[in-house]
Amino acid sequence: MKNLKIKIGIVDDDLLFVQLLKNYIDQDERYEVVLTSTSGQHFLNETKNESLDVLILDLRMANGDGLEVMSALSQKETETKIIVLSSFYRRSFMGQMLKMGAHAFLSKEIELEELLNVMHAVYHHGHYFSDEQVEVMRGQLSNKLPEFHAYSKDDLTEREIDVLKLVCQQMSTKEIADHLFISPKTVETHKTNLMIKTCVKNMAGLVIYAVQNGIVNAHEIVLLDK
Repeated sequence: MKNLKIKIGIVDDDLLFVQLLKNYIDQDERYEVVLTSTSGQHFLNETKNESLDVLILDLRMANGDGLEVMSALSQKETETKIIVLSSFYRRSFMGQMLKMGAHAFLSKEIELEELLNVMHAVYHHGHYFSDEQVEVMRGQLSNKLPEFHAYSKDDLTEREIDVLKLVCQQMSTKEIADHLFISPKTVETHKTNLMIKTCVKNMAGLVIYAVQNGIVNAHEIVLLDK
């Protein structure tokens, strides 16, 4: 059976950019752009029943910006991974983007080939951080920052901590299951429990929690190979 392509959505108010990016992505046999929109509000109105694997989202748009889209998607039970791709990229926005639900935050100056690699990492591993972004997060995740979770690391079970450490190594559900000799369904249960206990919205939030609570060192986080 032929492998299903990863379904991509693009939301950006620059129509030419959207068309060019769609044409480029569609040339890669791993991906298929199934939805495009030049308005955040239009995207939310048109995608109530649309299933996307990865959404490439502009941060600032004339009608319904990226923050509104992320806020709306966070209210839904969706598996869509969000890559914020913006000309307004600032390293200082990194923490906010992750808390809003972004799985990657990139500048529009990124090379197209690298964007494809980031899409692959986000789809298969749940998040992407560059070396530079990890350095920024080290500075942002100081002990002076307020806690945004209801449980401490002492409330996590030993197995949940094992799963959390492997999530930070960008292991997939199957890889974690094989490593710990448990079923993929059990891994997903542990992930769900981790997200409930830590009050985060996605895998990127779990990584932040792990660093902030000393469960992993920021240097130990596995990055996408360049």
